[in-house]
Amino acid sequence: MRMLRAGRWITVVGLVLLAGVYVRALAYTPVEQSQGLAQKIFYLHVPAAIWAELAMVFVGLASVFYLFTKDPRLDRFAAASAEVGTVFCAIVLTTGPIWGKPIWGTWWTWDARLTFTLFLFLLYVGYLLLRGAVTDPAARARFAAVLGICGMCEVPFIHLSVYMFPTLHPMPIVLKPGAPSLPWSMLSTWLFSLGVFTLLYVGFVVQRYALSYLREQLEAVGEVGHA
Repeated sequence: MRMLRAGRWITVVGLVLLAGVYVRALAYTPVEQSQGLAQKIFYLHVPAAIWAELAMVFVGLASVFYLFTKDPRLDRFAAASAEVGTVFCAIVLTTGPIWGKPIWGTWWTWDARLTFTLFLFLLYVGYLLLRGAVTDPAARARFAAVLGICGMCEVPFIHLSVYMFPTLHPMPIVLKPGAPSLPWSMLSTWLFSLGVFTLLYVGFVVQRYALSYLREQLEAVGEVGHA
C-alpha cells in the first residue's frame, strides 16, 4: 500500500536524522556549564515530551470530532496517534531519570511534572488496553474517544505544573513567554531535534494508520467470506 511505504520511508529518514541530532549535540553543541554532559539528554528528552503531549492532544481532538461525525478515519487516526504517543511518553520517562540522577541526586521524585507525565503514560496505556478489550468497533471507538478527550484535558496540567506547584523540575527555557533562554548554538540543535521528532511522529502515525486500515479491510473480507 502506498501510504504504508510512504510512512516507512519517512520513518527511515527520521531515524537517520535522529542519529545526526546526537552527532551534532555531542560534537558541535557546547557543553552546558552547570550540568555538564548530562544536559545533552535535553535534545532527546524535551522534543519527545512535546510530541508525547501533542500526540494526546491530537487523540483528543480526533475523538471530539469522531463523536459528532462517527467517521472511522478519525478513530483510526486517534488510535495511531495514541500508539505513537505511548512510545514517546516512554522515552520521556526513561530519559528523565537518566538526566535527573546526576543533577538531582535521585532517579525519581514525585515532582508535579513527573507525576503528571506518569499519569499521561498510564492514560495512554489504559487507552490502548481499552481498545484491545472491546470487540465491538462502534463501542470501542466511542469508549476510546471519551478516554482520549480526558487525556487531552490532562495535557495542560503537565506544561503548567511548574507554575502551579513547588517543583524540582526547571522552568521552561524554550516554550515560555518571551525569547528562549538558550544561545543559538544550543537552540538550533534543539530545533533540529524537534523537527526530527515531528518527522518521526508523522512517519509512525502514517504506518500505524495504514496497518489499521489494512486490518479492517481484511476483517471485512473475512466476514464476507464466512457469510
